[in-house]
Amino acid sequence: MPIANAEMCGVRDGHQICILKLKRSAKYYWEYRATVSIDGQRQRNQEIYNCRDRTLTRKGKYPIPLKSNSPGELVCNLFQK
Repeated sequence: MPIANAEMCGVRDGHQICILKLKRSAKYYWEYRATVSIDGQRQRNQEIYNCRDRTLTRKGKYPIPLKSNSPGELVCNLFQK
């Protein structure tokens, strides 16, 4: 599989979490728009992960704090320096 098409996966609390699609915001570099799957089942549509404030924003909703071992933690931990 070409690197450009490779999925990024990790195991959290016994569940396999894969990042299917990931896009970094150009204006707000700490925000990522991602689509994830848990145990092979695609989750909701694209969600916005704010790695600076550690929050998750679903389409048209208010920010929700990230839980430990959540897909949002995986997204943010992949790109820490």
